[in-house]
Amino acid sequence: MANTASARKRIRQTEKRTLRNRARRSRVRTFLRKVEQAIATGNQSAAQEALRAAQPELHRAATKGVLHRNMVARKLSRLSSRIKALGAQASA
Repeated sequence: MANTASARKRIRQTEKRTLRNRARRSRVRTFLRKVEQAIATGNQSAAQEALRAAQPELHRAATKGVLHRNMVARKLSRLSSRIKALGAQASA
C-alpha cells in the first residue's frame, strides 16, 4: 500500500482516470457496434449515418489518449471501405 501522500494521490488520480477511460472505450465500442450492425443489414445509408456518428467519438478517444490515433484511422478507413463496397454490391 502507498506510504506517502503523493503516492496516495496518484492512486486516486489513476482510479478516476481508469473509470473515465473505461467509459470512453465502452462508448466507442457501442458506436462501432452500431456501424457493424448497419453494415450487416446491408443498408448503405444507415451504415453511413452510423459511421458519421461514430467518427467524432473515435477521434475524441484518440485525442484523449484512450486509443492510438493510427488505430482509429485504420478502423475508420476499413469501415468506410466496407460501406462503400455495400453500394457497389447494390448497384451490381
